[in-house]
Amino acid sequence: MLVESDSVPQKPMPDNNSRRPTMATNNNNLNAQDAGNNMQRFPPTVQPPYQPPPNYKIRGAIMKNEAPARIIPIAALNPYQGRWAIKARITAKGDIRRYNNARGDGKVFSFDLLDSDGGEIRATCFNAVVDRFYEIIAVGKVYLISKGSLKPAQKNFNHLKNEWEIFLEETSTVDLSPDEDSSIPKQQFSFRPISEIEIAENNSIIDVIGIVIAVNPSVPILRKNGMETQRRILNLKDQSGRSVELTLWGDFCNREGQKLQELVDSGLFPVLAVKAGKVNDFSGKSIGTIFSTQLFINPDSPEADCLRVWFDRGGKNAVSQSISRDVIPGGQKNMIRKTVSQIKDEGLGRSDKPDWVTLKAAISFIKTDTFCYTACPLMIGDRQCNKKVTRSGNSRWQCDRCNQEFEECDYRYLLQAQVQDHTGLTWVTAFQESGEEILGCSAKELYFLKYEEQDDVRFAEIIHGCLFTHYIFRLKIKEEMYGDEQRVKITVVKAEKLNYSAESKHLLDLVSKVHHPH
Repeated sequence: MLVESDSVPQKPMPDNNSRRPTMATNNNNLNAQDAGNNMQRFPPTVQPPYQPPPNYKIRGAIMKNEAPARIIPIAALNPYQGRWAIKARITAKGDIRRYNNARGDGKVFSFDLLDSDGGEIRATCFNAVVDRFYEIIAVGKVYLISKGSLKPAQKNFNHLKNEWEIFLEETSTVDLSPDEDSSIPKQQFSFRPISEIEIAENNSIIDVIGIVIAVNPSVPILRKNGMETQRRILNLKDQSGRSVELTLWGDFCNREGQKLQELVDSGLFPVLAVKAGKVNDFSGKSIGTIFSTQLFINPDSPEADCLRVWFDRGGKNAVSQSISRDVIPGGQKNMIRKTVSQIKDEGLGRSDKPDWVTLKAAISFIKTDTFCYTACPLMIGDRQCNKKVTRSGNSRWQCDRCNQEFEECDYRYLLQAQVQDHTGLTWVTAFQESGEEILGCSAKELYFLKYEEQDDVRFAEIIHGCLFTHYIFRLKIKEEMYGDEQRVKITVVKAEKLNYSAESKHLLDLVSKVHHPH
């Protein structure tokens, strides 16, 4: 008898497990199972290997992009760019500075860059990178620079108008451009009139241009760290009716400073452009050089040409008020002309704040027994200590304020002089700079002449040479306590020999106001 199951193949039962790939670990058990079930076997499904789409097919090893980076403007630089390059001119290069911190000793130098779009940025190198690039960087040359990191600029030390600063690394490249590229300017200035420096913030960095009208000799200054440097002070004036002191430090004194002194001594008054000068508000407003400062004597620029024309056509004799040494911002009180009798009759100096006036008068007497004092030459920051020093037991000079001893001291004027005009006479005190303006020599020179060389004849000639000479004095008048007594102290902050042409113009203006009061 035939059984249906024997003559018709049975339909295999669905098996969910058959859809999952499994690995046979025992072939004998599998064969026995197949035989026992007497079921038809199906070959396992084999998944073909993955074939990527044609657009993403791997054709070999990934190659590094070695194409040169695209040159972009400095103004477009930011930390989020992967590859960049700039083409720029070196406008300033600092010296190598050494430092010591918790990570040890190190060295650093920086240089400033300017591109054809007027963008500026500073680049800084540390340690091994200094050795790579310091010698090849030259001011005025054009370079292609790439592969550096950008970090926020430290505004305490970086005056450029850019929020970023480039830090060059071992992988950075600095290559001299094969072409000079005249589209990139030699330098970029943002000049401010001297009159605006009166309201500039202390320690701000500015550009200024003016005529050099006076240059003082270079003098050695001993810094508090024991290192000696040079200092030279000169005066600039411009069309704004103001003048300002510029203090040169270090190499500037013997380089540009010496050339400027020779020009002024020969009767020439050069134009000087100052790039990146630092404003100082100690004893009035002045400007000082820093490591990134640049000085340009008689530069080829429209501003310099305009100054030269103004100076040669009458600006030389134009009255200018100095904003340096104890000048009130705004300077209006310095314009007030008073007489000796008015100073006394109006009770000047007896209010809470000092009075500032100008006085036309002649010196009638100078005390010569105590005309100067021995002063501390050490620098405290940007300022000289100037405190009185005394001889210690080992014949060295000692400063109680700095708690240090040194071989040489400074000599500073402390002149007590009597001045008089047509209304009366009064006593005034003149310190270092104003003392030099009156006597025409340094306190050290006069001290040695009197006490070392004991040349009484020459000493008397210098003193008598300034007597009964008319000056325009700029005075600070303030009541001070002397022991238990209040006294009005009159300090000379500026002494200029009377310019008769300028004084005649001043008198004519007064006459004109009398006849035409409105």
